[in-house]
Amino acid sequence: MSRYCRQFMLKPESYNKLKASYSMLFKTAADVFEQISNTSKRTEITKALADLFAQADSDLKSLVYFVQGKLAPDYEGIESGLSDKSIIKVFSSISGRSEQDITGLFHKVGDLGVVAEEIMTEKLQKSLLSTQLTVGDLHAKLLEIAESSGSGSNRNKTGLLESILLDASPNESKYICRILTGKLRLGASDITILNALSQAFSYEDSDEVENAYNFHPDIGFIAELLKSKDIRKIKEIGPEPGIPIKVMLAERLPDIAQIMEKMGDEVAFEYKYDGIRSQIHKMGEKVIIYSRGTENQTEQFPDIVKAVKETFRGRNCILDGEAVPVNPETGEIYPFQAVSQRRGRKYNLDATIQEIPLVVFLFDILYLDGRSMVKLPYMERRKTLEELFEENQGIKRATQLVSGDQNKLALFFEQAIQDGCEGIVAKNVTEKSVYRAGARGWLWIKMKRDYKSELADTLDLVVVGAFAGHGRRKGAYGALLMASYNSDMDRFETVCKLGTGFNDDVLFGLPKMLLPFTSKEKPNSVESKIKADFWFNPSLVMEISGAEITLSPVHTCAMGLFRPDSGIAIRFPRFTGRFRQDKNAFDCTSTTEIIEMYQSQAKKTAPS
Repeated sequence: MSRYCRQFMLKPESYNKLKASYSMLFKTAADVFEQISNTSKRTEITKALADLFAQADSDLKSLVYFVQGKLAPDYEGIESGLSDKSIIKVFSSISGRSEQDITGLFHKVGDLGVVAEEIMTEKLQKSLLSTQLTVGDLHAKLLEIAESSGSGSNRNKTGLLESILLDASPNESKYICRILTGKLRLGASDITILNALSQAFSYEDSDEVENAYNFHPDIGFIAELLKSKDIRKIKEIGPEPGIPIKVMLAERLPDIAQIMEKMGDEVAFEYKYDGIRSQIHKMGEKVIIYSRGTENQTEQFPDIVKAVKETFRGRNCILDGEAVPVNPETGEIYPFQAVSQRRGRKYNLDATIQEIPLVVFLFDILYLDGRSMVKLPYMERRKTLEELFEENQGIKRATQLVSGDQNKLALFFEQAIQDGCEGIVAKNVTEKSVYRAGARGWLWIKMKRDYKSELADTLDLVVVGAFAGHGRRKGAYGALLMASYNSDMDRFETVCKLGTGFNDDVLFGLPKMLLPFTSKEKPNSVESKIKADFWFNPSLVMEISGAEITLSPVHTCAMGLFRPDSGIAIRFPRFTGRFRQDKNAFDCTSTTEIIEMYQSQAKKTAPS
């Protein structure tokens, strides 16, 4: 700042005003965030964001990351690195209140943003030279915090945060801390943000924008294309090595007859492996492995990197597959719990690799040596994949059968179960069978067997509320309120109360696990007729089994669709023991999927 002050003979306060005239003040964004947090109406949220985006100039990219509650796209892996405890130390330094006192306040409200607002309202210290925070400058400072590393980095991080907060108003402080901790809580999904961007820059084809984002999931990048009116670039976005693609997903049906009815006379069945979805990008000698959530997980799987380098020498490609733990002696597939032990682990990897060896079963190819493959029919992609490599101990092809014979397909399904798989994925083999990034559809249909329930499949539901425990469960939760995601309405709809399937470790660990997501009131993104004792911002996804899907007067999933004033619910839900750490809240089982399961169940049980 001092260089510009000297060059133009400006006083600091004049410089701040001049700079603010070209940049968006963070106060402007924080005021809109506050407005949005007080409404659950999707049209109001979209319009408020659209108006905000339209005002942004050079700060647009930073602004849209903030609206996501992030500093950068997920695949860059940029996080603040500040623990709750470190942030509380900063609050103590600013306010003069003890860390113990502030920790108690945090445990009470469950939101460091609210704590920051209270602390800054009564702060004792004042910045010697108060500077108005702009969106761009704040983003740069938060990135500086995130990128600080090495000896003394935590001290440097907390010092930077303290200087930022001393220049911030209480309301700004609330949202700064929420962004830093990745818990902005606006209730705006990526689709809502993309719709707001399209509205802000008068781009009418929202499907094209969503498709571009699914192939290049960097919302800042998409925002700048829309702002510059680069329609050609938006239309042309496709797979690019080094940029993760939102993976294609499958619908679900309970039996082969219904699958054939949807897909036609011939279908490709593939084993559905119960592992970690792995999207492999190879660029010369560089290999990157992305999760289904587009996060870079390369460091956790050096054995996969080694196998890919050895198998695909000289190739630039993007491959889609599933990493599964396999006994190297017997070929037996281990259960998912074994591979989940590899997630997030950075130390003692050599021992873990020996203990839990992985095989990647590849089932698709999306890019090869400068050519996009996604618009080619599935069978052509599969043939290219099969001709590309010879199987070895670390890289194999997904087992497949192409047939129109329901008896053969039924035997194939049974064999998949015997071989340790969840079931099968049926794939369309017609000319229409393109790879639809980030989308569900009837081009892929999964069918699983659950021996513990009458439902044909398990569901991945998100926790939105809880009820106080009594008796033996005192101090824990008696039950959780679970929800599906309605993408059309961009909201979470309750579908069951979950109270069984917990061992004591899980049961008494849930309050601590859910603490970071605590909300004083029902989140605006949650639609519920039930009043919970505790509310949570949708984040934690759990796998649930159940007996059947029934009509319900109290649950909001598909409310009014089958009967006025009734939704649908899972009867006798039970936790399977599996937390879906590979899924965020928006990836949970959708309301549409549950509707389809209910309709399939009704069709199956209807009298002939």
